[in-house]
Amino acid sequence: MKAPALLITACGFLLAALAAHAAPQVGDPAPEFELTGSDGEQYSLSDFRGEEWTVIAFFPKAFTGG
Repeated sequence: MKAPALLITACGFLLAALAAHAAPQVGDPAPEFELTGSDGEQYSLSDFRGEEWTVIAFFPKAFTGG
């Protein structure tokens, strides 16, 4: 009986954490993050702050042959 209660409690904490991080609204600044580029270098959003435009593109199946 303790396992279901623990699972319910864990789910409650997860839902509370997700609710605390509201989705950004149009016009909100993007949160800071760091990613590895296809060249193997690390890039962070702060590397490009102050530029007129910053575009981030994600191609989930690019260069996979599928």
